[in-house]
Amino acid sequence: MRTATPFLAVVLSSVFLASAAFAEKPIYKWTDEKGVVHYGDSVPAEYSQREQSILNKQGVITQKHQAEMSPGEAADYAAEQKKEAMRRQHDMFLVSTYPSVKEIENVRDTRVEQINGQVSATQTYIANLNSRMEGLKQRALLFAPYNTKPGARRMPDDLAEEMVRVLSEQRTQHSALDKRRSELESVMDQFDGDIKRFKELRTSAAARINNTSSSAPKKQ
Repeated sequence: MRTATPFLAVVLSSVFLASAAFAEKPIYKWTDEKGVVHYGDSVPAEYSQREQSILNKQGVITQKHQAEMSPGEAADYAAEQKKEAMRRQHDMFLVSTYPSVKEIENVRDTRVEQINGQVSATQTYIANLNSRMEGLKQRALLFAPYNTKPGARRMPDDLAEEMVRVLSEQRTQHSALDKRRSELESVMDQFDGDIKRFKELRTSAAARINNTSSSAPKKQ
């Protein structure tokens, strides 16, 4: 009997551990393709790639496994994470750079003034180019093919080249003017968004401070 006791103890211990392990077996929670939630001691193979949770015997989630993503979903998720990181970084920039909404408005007004100055300068240059082109057109009327009189001389090469050059510059400056106007609109939209977000952040910060103050124990 003495030689059997250790063996019997090992067997009983194994049975006890197996029973305990069975009693503590986790509960799995998953959702099927129809959105119905299921519970069980294992997840069916057809749902193994879906999001699933592991619960203890009290029903508390102890682990959570995200669903496996396709390459497209993974790319979208990474892009969303990057966008969120940039948003948090910009929030930090706003609260650490500007002490008030007025300061944001001052920076906006300075930037708008700069762009308006560029717009005004471009408009003036375009007006000069238009005057220059009108003068060239008047000169061109003296020559063929604009002058249809017999014996009219052919337009000099330098006049034709100058007209082409001015026309090209007009197109370039009109394109630059459109770009600056678009930039002005973009800057206004950006600062409007920054002011709105700054107010939200300040409101949230104030609410957290108030909640902390109200929950703090009062001194007797």
